[in-house]
Amino acid sequence: MVDETANSQRQAALDYHKFPKPGKLEIRATKPLANGRDLARAYSPGVAEACLEIKADPDTARDYTARGNLVAVVTNGTAVLGLGNIGALASKPVMEGKAVLFKKFANIDCFDIELNEADPYKLADIVCALEPTFGAINLEDIKAPDCFIVEKLCRERMNIPVFHDDQHGTAIVVGAAAVNALHVAGKRFEDIKIVSTGGGAAGIACLNMLLKLGVKRENVWLCDIEGLVHHGREKDMTPQKAEYAQGTTPATLADVIDGADLFLGLSGPGVLKPEMVARMAPRPIIFALANPNPEIDPDAARAVTPDAIIATGRSDYPNQVNNVLCFPFIFRGALDAGATEINDEMKIACIEGIAALARATTSAEAAAAYSGEKLTFGADYLIPKPFDPRLMGVVACAVAKAAMETGVAKRPIADLRAYKDKLDGSVFKSALIMRPVFEAARTASRRIVFAEGEDERVLRAAQAVIEDTTETPILIGRPDVIENRCERAGLKIRPGVDFNVVNPENDPRYRDYWETYHALMARRGVTPDLAKAIMRTNTTAIGAVMVQRDEADSLICGTFGQFLWHLKYVTEILGTPALHPVGALSLMILEDGPLFIADTQVHPEPTPAQIAESVIGAARHVRRFGLEPKIALCSHSQFGNLDCDTGRRMRAAMAILDSAPRDFAYEGEMHIDSALDVDLRSRIFPGAHLPGPANTLIFANTDAASGVRNILKMKGGGLEVGPILMGMGNRCHIVTPSITARGLLNMSAIAGTPVAHYG
Repeated sequence: MVDETANSQRQAALDYHKFPKPGKLEIRATKPLANGRDLARAYSPGVAEACLEIKADPDTARDYTARGNLVAVVTNGTAVLGLGNIGALASKPVMEGKAVLFKKFANIDCFDIELNEADPYKLADIVCALEPTFGAINLEDIKAPDCFIVEKLCRERMNIPVFHDDQHGTAIVVGAAAVNALHVAGKRFEDIKIVSTGGGAAGIACLNMLLKLGVKRENVWLCDIEGLVHHGREKDMTPQKAEYAQGTTPATLADVIDGADLFLGLSGPGVLKPEMVARMAPRPIIFALANPNPEIDPDAARAVTPDAIIATGRSDYPNQVNNVLCFPFIFRGALDAGATEINDEMKIACIEGIAALARATTSAEAAAAYSGEKLTFGADYLIPKPFDPRLMGVVACAVAKAAMETGVAKRPIADLRAYKDKLDGSVFKSALIMRPVFEAARTASRRIVFAEGEDERVLRAAQAVIEDTTETPILIGRPDVIENRCERAGLKIRPGVDFNVVNPENDPRYRDYWETYHALMARRGVTPDLAKAIMRTNTTAIGAVMVQRDEADSLICGTFGQFLWHLKYVTEILGTPALHPVGALSLMILEDGPLFIADTQVHPEPTPAQIAESVIGAARHVRRFGLEPKIALCSHSQFGNLDCDTGRRMRAAMAILDSAPRDFAYEGEMHIDSALDVDLRSRIFPGAHLPGPANTLIFANTDAASGVRNILKMKGGGLEVGPILMGMGNRCHIVTPSITARGLLNMSAIAGTPVAHYG
């Protein structure tokens, strides 16, 4: 059975690399090449202009070519992790994988370059000759001590960053883990004794970094396969190992482990024995980083010392020391600042950024990616997870700042806050488009009540609301459940301290609430007993009553259940002659920009008047995002070519809109392709009153609107903000069960802006 499973996994891995096309990378053009004019610009004669600009000023290569965002991953395949000296060609899948990680985590383009060259001096010559092509070099999987020679020569001769990730990437992540492990253990770098196994590139780099963080050299004991590195030893010695020589006599790991505060293993399986762990200092820190099998099994270490703080190189144990926490983001910051090198200050800035993120509250996105794991800072959570999207903004910004402060940045970044916002915007797709909404929300302090206050997404959103806005969250739910779930999720906020709670089971305002609800609904069949029951069980109704009583400014509900069910109670309690649901507007954030869609929820078959209201409401809300509305009324009919129901209703809605002056562009009725394709629209209807492609699509039924919304979300890679409930004066928004914690934060910002801010 084990063999069958192993064979199945092996075949799955091979299929992953082979299908649907071989390899993990491809090259795509970033400019159009559809006609002769494009060709003349991309190649001869137009390309000559870019060449002459670069010849006159080499720094403009970043402006006219991809060099400023292009990294080379270079190897000769002599020390591939877990595989050894497999040669350049066999290492290519690993290097392609590294390139994919650069693109995925930091949007850096990458070429993998595998070289058949074992001589480190010749290898350095080849790498240095690549400087005109790349903005930075990532050396990878080159054996020690050759890797030290290659990196040294390249750093001396090249004017771009050269970074041997096996050394420095590992050292940075180990440094971040050590910072936080000592924090948990209550120890200091300058006081601890370190015993290390493995004198290779990564091991030496880690020790060098720990010295920079404050460890004293005389407190470091380095062992390898020949035992303790000591003065006078000749076998298997390098200048790098000799820097850590202790004493003049041979010794073993067992001889020097007594009282060690930190064991750093970058060697092989089973090197550290349980009886050795028992002789380490109290609350020992064990970094057993050999892959795939660590120097000691974490369970075996804890059996001897239950309070040991342990990290490994494996993803199936807590505290995986993974270079992907570092290398994409240190390169991102270095490239953006135009750094000529990656120096110690930039590496330490990277360490500090990574360590600080782990001590902060876990991001909702990381929690979702690692569902079921407890991501709360402590012995089992020393460093962030690789899919924590905050790494980009925090780490790259810290690295760029350090590059500027140390004088190696050729393109200093004038506004680091704006730079961080831009980085966050590249990770959080909604960040840039939501910025005007958040800025408006910060000018007011509104009370937002969340109906489903026990939901973890709501709890994470509430913490973000407290940290990022001036809004005051109110949660409906049982306080003990909310507190337990906050603690389980690693959130710092607590009910009654950081936010208010309405407890449906026992709240002193219960009588006031049911009497208010009964007064509103008494002539619509609601008895006092029914009003009491609803105010005990229906959190949407409770939240709406709070808004109606002016105890909250806006309600957010809908993380479970059907939209129209929530809408029924919201309309009954908050609806007035002036306030009624007009439609639901969804903002879809796509690769080529935002697209608004309505009505996705409220009116299954809207009347012409309701369609016109939806158009007017959408125009008002689109402007909240700093955009000028360009609205297309979409139907099966196109400019009167079909006598169908949707066409007739859209034409009638157009007549209503045309009956009064409007301060926004709109046109209809038309197909979606005509709405988005200006050339097609101009051929079909040259007189259309719509400049450029539409950014808002209004449909004649919710089936069409919701269908387009879901297709864009599931197949088009679109991210939804919304639905925004139009027509209710911003007093309520009903989300959908698929919403994320960040989606709830976005909705709280929308709810947090008074109506006066956007007309």
